[in-house]
Amino acid sequence: MCDTLVLVDAGGVWLAKNSDREPDEVQLLEHHAAGLHPGDTRLQLAHPGPGLDLPQAGASHEMWVSRPRWMWGCEMGVNARGVAVANEAVFVRPALADRGITGMDLQRLALARASSAAEALAVIVEMLAVYPQGGRMGYRDRSMRYSSSFILADAREAWVLETAGALWAARRVTGAYTLSNVLTIEDDFDQIHPQAYATARARGWCRGAADFGFARSFARPFYRVMSGGQRRRACTLRGLTRLASAGPLDPAALAGLLRDHGDARPEDGLRMHMPCAHASWLPTRASGQTTASMLARLEPDGPRMWFTGSSSPCLAVFKPVGFGGDPRAALPVAGDAPDDSLWWRHERLHRVTLQDYAARRAAFAGERAALEARALAVDASDAAAVAAIWAEHHAAIPGWTAAARATGRPGWRPFHRYWARKARAAGV
Repeated sequence: MCDTLVLVDAGGVWLAKNSDREPDEVQLLEHHAAGLHPGDTRLQLAHPGPGLDLPQAGASHEMWVSRPRWMWGCEMGVNARGVAVANEAVFVRPALADRGITGMDLQRLALARASSAAEALAVIVEMLAVYPQGGRMGYRDRSMRYSSSFILADAREAWVLETAGALWAARRVTGAYTLSNVLTIEDDFDQIHPQAYATARARGWCRGAADFGFARSFARPFYRVMSGGQRRRACTLRGLTRLASAGPLDPAALAGLLRDHGDARPEDGLRMHMPCAHASWLPTRASGQTTASMLARLEPDGPRMWFTGSSSPCLAVFKPVGFGGDPRAALPVAGDAPDDSLWWRHERLHRVTLQDYAARRAAFAGERAALEARALAVDASDAAAVAAIWAEHHAAIPGWTAAARATGRPGWRPFHRYWARKARAAGV
């Protein structure tokens, strides 16, 4: 589950995403240099179990990607040509392959190969014509399969691309648009798979051309309700539209939308109903943990981007990165088990705070906000300054955790017991 926001304005495009997956599923932020590849090079989309083998492109762009540690594909990212991508799980009627190409694979391929949003759209559509959408997509839930919807953006435009297996529909974005795990394109598409209507008609998913809508025909109604996607999308679209109408957007305001709890506590709700997601003992929220977040501003003179490199944006710090290398090389890289990396240090803070969220968050909220204000002001082209702000966040987390632990007291509700068990099981 995820929430993605895009805004096309007079100066460029904003793109933001919360990547919601399973608790304990480490998400790595990685820098990949540009590359040249001989004509006979093959690309292995490596996952646990059988992967896919496909021809490598002659060249690949420099890029930053945020990806689940066990997965080749990425949840979101930006390349040096100013293309940004983000995807969402959507649950559809067409069957998916046990072994296939995932939405995360598709968008990492698009980042590597595309120089514009339109090219990114073409890369994904071309791949869907050759390779079945499918394969393992869950961390511990190895049976998890879903199609993807995407936001593909550059400094001039943004596209929504929604898929149902091999079928797809695309719509150019004007103004604000958001996604939250439900198909949104009906008959308002700008491009569509040539067999989409015929397939829906043959399967009895629409009665005729006048009744055809991509979402109505291919979405699984049960999951539209159980994902809470319509409610979350209404929340993010309302917030983004309000911010856009108030004047020029900035990363701090956009980060606020990703931190939104919808006037509720993290433990509230039978379904996911807030962009800042915290998993729960409830099966409808088992895969609803925000494990990483991204902000990107795409302008003609180049992209800017900020990542948390951690879960729970409500407790995290958005920090910049730039192109030309990875200034975070001195920091530990997160492994599958708890270690001294930023991702796992933050996870200790997250789990301590959830035991008495309001009181414990307040114990370090001022320091966190001050650090983020400095981080958002850092020039991403200054590698030393970027390295320093990432190191400062890494160093601050243990103190914040101690301050949180000394405040309030552990909760007793099922939500709190769920997270206490999770912490013990993970060794956090």
